[in-house]
Amino acid sequence: MAHRKQGGAARSFRDSNPQYLGIKISDGQSVRAGGIIVRQRGTRIMSGNNVGVGKDHTLYALKDGIASYGTKRKKGFDGTTTRKRTVSVKSN
Repeated sequence: MAHRKQGGAARSFRDSNPQYLGIKISDGQSVRAGGIIVRQRGTRIMSGNNVGVGKDHTLYALKDGIASYGTKRKKGFDGTTTRKRTVSVKSN
């Protein structure tokens, strides 16, 4: 038989791990092939030349080069146009 009354679990110790999202390589910085450029949820930033998209929408470099950011006009399904940010890698 127990000698102590059962205690409940402490509520203050529950917390989730950080996601570490955001831009990892800035405009003009060099990046190696396979290097992560942006970690994001959804395609907030679109991929351009020599940039691949992972299954969690991570953008990574396909070739060695220099990262450059820009904008592109994108047409939605409802006919509206929006400006989306893009990232490309220019080969050396």
